Amino acid sequence: MPHHANRPTKNCKACGRPFQWRKKWKGIWDNVLYCSERCRKNKDQTHPIAPLD
Repeated sequence: MPHHANRPTKNCKACGRPFQWRKKWKGIWDNVLYCSERCRKNKDQTHPIAPLD
């Protein structure tokens, strides 16, 4: 089993995709809302980013 299987996850507020905890978010995990810089910058769009299939 991979070592990252037990990491907490959240759904991105912009695109709705799930993302996992990262070490760089160690102290601010409760404040992280977006999975990427792209989603953070596009947070005010009326249409969410289409998920990759």
